[in-house]
Amino acid sequence: MGEKKEGRPTMRRGLWSCGLLVLPARASPRSWQRPHAERGFGAQGRSAEWLAFDNMHHQWLLLAACFWVIFMFMVASKFITLTFKDPDVYSAKQELLFLTAVPEDAARSPGETHFAEELKPTGKMPLGDQLVQPLVYMQRLELIRNVCREEALRSLSHTAISKFVLDRIFVCDKHRILFCQTPKVGNTQWKKVLIVLNGAFPSIEEIPENVVHDHEKNGLPRLSSFSNEEIQMRLKTYFKFFIVRDPFERLISAFKDKFVHNPRFEPWYRHEIAPGIIRKYRRNRTETRGIQFEDFVRYLGDPNHRWLDLQFGDHIIHWVTYVELCAPCEIRYSVIGHHETLEEDAPYILKEAGIDHLVSYPTIPPGITVYNKTKVEHYFLGISKRDIRRLYARFEGDFKLFGYQKPDFLLN
Repeated sequence: MGEKKEGRPTMRRGLWSCGLLVLPARASPRSWQRPHAERGFGAQGRSAEWLAFDNMHHQWLLLAACFWVIFMFMVASKFITLTFKDPDVYSAKQELLFLTAVPEDAARSPGETHFAEELKPTGKMPLGDQLVQPLVYMQRLELIRNVCREEALRSLSHTAISKFVLDRIFVCDKHRILFCQTPKVGNTQWKKVLIVLNGAFPSIEEIPENVVHDHEKNGLPRLSSFSNEEIQMRLKTYFKFFIVRDPFERLISAFKDKFVHNPRFEPWYRHEIAPGIIRKYRRNRTETRGIQFEDFVRYLGDPNHRWLDLQFGDHIIHWVTYVELCAPCEIRYSVIGHHETLEEDAPYILKEAGIDHLVSYPTIPPGITVYNKTKVEHYFLGISKRDIRRLYARFEGDFKLFGYQKPDFLLN
């Protein structure tokens, strides 16, 4: 018996040192000193049960601690990722999501504008490679539709789809493209693109300059050459586009090209049109100089200018309004390009038309498409506000339809 009594304290000390011994309720360390016979065999069974329970309790605590460590590690990793993330990459992804058009009608909110089927995004490039439909082109089309609805501007924004308009639109049946010619905004280069697509010449570089505008040799049919049914079919199903630029800067370009740097193969501008404008609109009859920009402005701003236009015939296409040339309120164009952003617009148009793998727009000289306010001020210097306001009144539709700022620096 004495050997057993000596073994008990040894076991007790071992259990206490491991932290595994939990005494039952109402028990005290003194109970271990009682005789074995007094405690009996049942006390030993209960002690074993408590030890097993305590071991399980510690295992659960250890498991919970492991889960807590894993959770804190995940939180710390997320914090580090957000803190040191590349801001440029993040903002680029956000911008992509914002600017990408949603193709599904179900994704639109009830109050959102529904674009016509013809004007929905047509790009096929993968998401992340290039924007499906940049907002700027959709906004240009939406602006046209809104201005076309303004009753006060109806006389400046609407025109009949006459033969004059159909003569301005060139056709590429092979690639289902219609291009409306708007002179003095880089149209020569676009006509070269279509000439190559139609197969008249193998490359843009091989097209002679005097052939580009010779419609008997350049292989570009006009829309007016088709029957009414064929015209309607092409207007409804073909890709349609044209280019615009600031209306006043376009007039300056037309004046310089036709009356100052007039090419040899267009002598009628200097010898026929210029004298007609001078006779009618020059205030100082004794002045013998050639046509001045002031004469030109006075002619264009005259509400009764049409009688002289009829004498000039088709030559006036270089300074008539975009509305008169292309009827943007009557024809739903696919894309409207701007001369000022031609470096971005030209590749986009080729992509949307599905011909970017066949031909490239000719290289644009640096700075040639930038709006030059100083040049505009120089040309209008000395011209009366009355004449400038009358000129703006005629071209107001072009300014508003295509989002060009009203030239208050000239009008006030």
